[in-house]
Amino acid sequence: MSDEQQGQSPVGSAVSWATWTTQGILSGRGGVLTKEIGAISGDLTVHTMWIDGEARCTVQYSGALDWFTVQGSPVPAEDESTARNIHQSMVNAVKAGGGAQAPEQAPH
Repeated sequence: MSDEQQGQSPVGSAVSWATWTTQGILSGRGGVLTKEIGAISGDLTVHTMWIDGEARCTVQYSGALDWFTVQGSPVPAEDESTARNIHQSMVNAVKAGGGAQAPEQAPH
Protein backbone atom coordinates (compact mmCIF):
# COMPACT_ATOMS: atom_id res chain seq x y z
CA MET A 1 0.00 0.00 0.00
CA SER A 2 1.45 3.37 -0.93
CA ASP A 3 0.41 6.84 0.14
CA GLU A 4 1.96 9.85 -1.50
CA GLN A 5 1.26 13.48 -2.17
CA GLN A 6 0.90 13.86 -5.91
CA GLY A 7 1.17 17.58 -6.44
CA GLN A 8 1.06 21.02 -4.97
CA SER A 9 0.82 24.42 -6.58
CA PRO A 10 3.89 26.60 -6.93
CA VAL A 11 4.63 29.00 -4.07
CA GLY A 12 2.83 32.30 -4.58
CA SER A 13 0.15 30.81 -6.82
CA ALA A 14 -3.36 32.25 -6.40
CA VAL A 15 -4.92 28.79 -6.19
CA SER A 16 -3.80 26.24 -3.60
CA TRP A 17 -4.25 22.57 -4.30
CA ALA A 18 -2.90 19.17 -3.34
CA THR A 19 -3.72 15.55 -4.06
CA TRP A 20 -3.26 12.27 -2.22
CA THR A 21 -3.59 8.73 -3.54
CA THR A 22 -3.64 5.54 -1.49
CA GLN A 23 -3.48 2.27 -3.44
CA GLY A 24 -4.12 -1.34 -2.53
CA ILE A 25 -6.87 -0.84 0.05
CA LEU A 26 -8.88 -4.00 0.66
CA SER A 27 -12.36 -2.76 1.39
CA GLY A 28 -14.47 -4.09 4.18
CA ARG A 29 -17.73 -5.88 3.45
CA GLY A 30 -20.13 -3.48 1.70
CA GLY A 31 -17.27 -1.46 0.19
CA VAL A 32 -17.71 2.20 -0.64
CA LEU A 33 -20.69 3.98 -2.21
CA THR A 34 -20.15 5.93 -5.43
CA LYS A 35 -22.43 8.43 -7.14
CA GLU A 36 -22.08 6.80 -10.54
CA ILE A 37 -22.41 3.04 -9.97
CA GLY A 38 -23.36 2.44 -6.35
CA ALA A 39 -21.21 0.24 -4.11
CA ILE A 40 -17.83 -1.10 -5.16
CA SER A 41 -15.56 -3.36 -3.13
CA GLY A 42 -12.35 -5.32 -3.36
CA ASP A 43 -8.85 -3.96 -4.05
CA LEU A 44 -9.42 -0.20 -4.30
CA THR A 45 -7.50 3.04 -4.73
CA VAL A 46 -8.67 6.25 -3.04
CA HIS A 47 -7.73 9.64 -4.48
CA THR A 48 -8.49 12.99 -2.84
CA MET A 49 -7.94 16.34 -4.49
CA TRP A 50 -8.03 19.56 -2.45
CA ILE A 51 -8.93 22.62 -4.48
CA ASP A 52 -11.17 25.66 -4.07
CA GLY A 53 -11.75 24.96 -0.36
CA GLU A 54 -13.05 21.44 -0.76
CA ALA A 55 -11.79 17.86 -0.71
CA ARG A 56 -12.99 15.86 -3.70
CA CYS A 57 -12.88 12.12 -2.99
CA THR A 58 -12.81 9.51 -5.74
CA VAL A 59 -12.24 5.76 -5.81
CA GLN A 60 -11.37 3.14 -8.41
CA TYR A 61 -10.65 -0.54 -8.66
CA SER A 62 -6.85 -0.64 -8.27
CA GLY A 63 -5.25 -0.70 -11.70
CA ALA A 64 -8.42 0.34 -13.54
CA LEU A 65 -8.85 3.49 -15.61
CA ASP A 66 -12.26 4.69 -14.41
CA TRP A 67 -12.62 6.85 -11.30
CA PHE A 68 -15.89 7.18 -9.40
CA THR A 69 -17.02 10.00 -7.11
CA VAL A 70 -17.49 8.88 -3.51
CA GLN A 71 -21.01 9.50 -2.21
CA GLY A 72 -20.98 12.66 -0.08
CA SER A 73 -18.06 14.24 -1.93
CA PRO A 74 -16.97 17.03 -2.09
CA VAL A 75 -16.37 17.87 1.58
CA PRO A 76 -15.59 21.44 2.75
CA ALA A 77 -11.88 21.75 3.66
CA GLU A 78 -10.51 25.17 4.51
CA ASP A 79 -6.86 24.14 4.33
CA GLU A 80 -4.51 21.44 3.10
CA SER A 81 -4.17 19.81 6.51
CA THR A 82 -7.95 19.45 6.79
CA ALA A 83 -8.11 17.91 3.31
CA ARG A 84 -5.34 15.45 4.23
CA ASN A 85 -7.33 14.39 7.29
CA ILE A 86 -10.40 13.87 5.09
CA HIS A 87 -8.33 11.65 2.78
CA GLN A 88 -7.12 9.52 5.70
CA SER A 89 -10.66 9.32 7.07
CA MET A 90 -11.84 8.12 3.65
CA VAL A 91 -9.10 5.45 3.53
CA ASN A 92 -10.13 4.22 6.98
CA ALA A 93 -13.81 4.20 5.98
CA VAL A 94 -13.08 2.11 2.86
CA LYS A 95 -11.17 -0.40 5.01
CA ALA A 96 -14.17 -0.61 7.35
CA GLY A 97 -16.65 -1.01 4.47
CA GLY A 98 -20.34 -0.92 5.20
CA GLY A 99 -21.13 1.34 2.24
CA ALA A 100 -18.51 3.92 3.18
CA GLN A 101 -19.18 7.53 2.22
CA ALA A 102 -17.18 10.74 2.41
CA PRO A 103 -17.33 12.33 5.86
CA GLU A 104 -19.97 15.08 6.20
CA GLN A 105 -17.38 17.35 7.74
CA ALA A 106 -13.66 17.23 8.30
CA PRO A 107 -12.54 14.97 11.16
CA HIS A 108 -10.66 16.67 14.01
